[in-house]
Amino acid sequence: MIYFAKIGSMPFIREKKRGEKAWEESARYRSFFGIFELGMIICIFLWIWFPIPQLSWLINQNIFISIFIGICISIPSLLLLIKGMKDAGEESLHPSKETKMFGGIYRHIRHPQNLGEFSLFIVLAFCINSLFLVLWVTTNVIILILIVSYFEEKDLVERFGESYIKYKQTTGAFFPKIRKSLNKEE
Repeated sequence: MIYFAKIGSMPFIREKKRGEKAWEESARYRSFFGIFELGMIICIFLWIWFPIPQLSWLINQNIFISIFIGICISIPSLLLLIKGMKDAGEESLHPSKETKMFGGIYRHIRHPQNLGEFSLFIVLAFCINSLFLVLWVTTNVIILILIVSYFEEKDLVERFGESYIKYKQTTGAFFPKIRKSLNKEE
């Protein structure tokens, strides 16, 4: 999964070795990554029927409480994901050399799609009412989101150069940066 995430998010860097076909390959690898995500979703759902008895820790005796928590997490996650996809346009699934740096939500955070998409796995774990799954999925999501974002940023720095480096300095990766006054005396 991480392999496909890495190579799917680095079309510009890979173009140096693979040529123009690197852009089309990146789109294909992003699709493969999506297949692995689907597999992860299926594994989470299989927990409903095949839990490991020693790890069957409930979040709450009342499943509706954990479902409510999941819904509360899903709303901002879906909003981030949808807004990020809308503002990125086709680049979300099909990278293109002609794409310029994004506006919209990307003026505030650099990885809204990653944050929104991967948080939905945690929502599933809450809806299943499994504390073990919440802990396991959260750990995996944090690792995955950091790795995917690292390789995306590596490619974007190569692709957009100094303008992306300046953008990174003023825009938070997952949460908006609190901007300090530039006129502040030291």
